[in-house]
Amino acid sequence: MKSLIVLGLAVCGLVSGQEFKCPDKSGFYPDPYQCDLYYKCSRGDAEEKLCPDGLVFSDENPNKEHCDIPSNVDCGDRKELQEPKPSKGCPRQNGYFKHPDPQACDKFHYCADGIPNELPCPPGLYFDEETSNCDWKEVVNRQCDQITKDVLDDGFTCPDGEVMGPNGRSLPHPTFPHPEDCQKFYICRNGVQPQKGSCPSGKVYNEDTFMCDDPEKVVGCENYYDGQPLDKNKLPKKA
Repeated sequence: MKSLIVLGLAVCGLVSGQEFKCPDKSGFYPDPYQCDLYYKCSRGDAEEKLCPDGLVFSDENPNKEHCDIPSNVDCGDRKELQEPKPSKGCPRQNGYFKHPDPQACDKFHYCADGIPNELPCPPGLYFDEETSNCDWKEVVNRQCDQITKDVLDDGFTCPDGEVMGPNGRSLPHPTFPHPEDCQKFYICRNGVQPQKGSCPSGKVYNEDTFMCDDPEKVVGCENYYDGQPLDKNKLPKKA
């Protein structure tokens, strides 16, 4: 009866360090059933080890103890995984995951120790959870009919489409003028993530050059600093 119980545990992927048979050579070896479980073998003795939640053991080199994201590891028949330890925004403690908003296909969460960090895909790409990468919309099997855009507290969102710079090339982080303040402007990180910006004291934003410039060179902003004391050494103001 005892042998039948041990066999049942092995089939379920619950082989213990005492039951795992180490190869002759010392090193790190995968559990035959569970992809995030592995063993440190030293002189024939097996010490059971577990990858951080969300990562799996890479068995390419027994001399290296290495856990990685599942898309980088071929688990083969090692289908079992530890019970997930989810937190808000993270299905598991570590890894790359779809954004909680199902329409936010162009964003994803990178989770480290259960803390989510929201990141954008480059313009025109969607996040593919199978590969943990951003890919062309036509390749990723996701339906996003109403992409959710980030909106600043003053209502600004990044416009759709590419923005061409003075040299005729697409700008990776285009900037846009503030509608009411010559000194302020907006930055669209990766073309999709809006952020406020401000020129140094004495300068105004020039939407023709996408740079801060002298007021006399920008139509409508020539008199912006009239009556204001200027400090040439002052750093850019916070927007």
